[in-house]
Amino acid sequence: MKTRPLSLFLLTLVLASLACTVFVGGPDYSDRTPIPVSAEAAESLKEEIRRAFEAGASTGEVTIQITEPQITSVLALRLQSDQNLQQDSKPLITDPQVYLRDGQMQIFGKTQQGMFTANIGIVVTVGIDETGKPKIEVSSADFGPFPTPDGIKEAISAMIEEAYTGSLGPVATGLRIQNITIADGIMTVTGRIR
Repeated sequence: MKTRPLSLFLLTLVLASLACTVFVGGPDYSDRTPIPVSAEAAESLKEEIRRAFEAGASTGEVTIQITEPQITSVLALRLQSDQNLQQDSKPLITDPQVYLRDGQMQIFGKTQQGMFTANIGIVVTVGIDETGKPKIEVSSADFGPFPTPDGIKEAISAMIEEAYTGSLGPVATGLRIQNITIADGIMTVTGRIR
């Protein structure tokens, strides 16, 4: 009779552990100020782009300033809605945080494989190609104890580029970028209207 309560306890413990996720590490970004995600911040980026093009209509020069809350919100909303950026109906990256510091876009977040979750860190450099379009390259990807998935750098580069062009929309085709600077939480894109 004593084995029955013990068996029931062990079964309950196993089922409870299966229902939970286990955090297994990854890059620590807990010392950074969390960036809020909102539809308003994502929408304000569209408004900033519209304003920049209206201001540049007379001079031909366009300056767009993108903030951390704006780009984090655009990426978070994109990850939630795009089926191509999901695995098992969940975003590949959850709780994204995009920091614009020291000439780099630093993306942190969480990923899950089975019952295990880990922090991830991705460092992206943003430059300009010969045609005046953004050149986005992943310089490093840290998935904690998980192996970095094959082709993840290309997929993340494509995802960021898609989010970027999705934010600029049709105006991106009429802009030849001349300079991109990233510092102190702001990415400044300057260019000329073609």
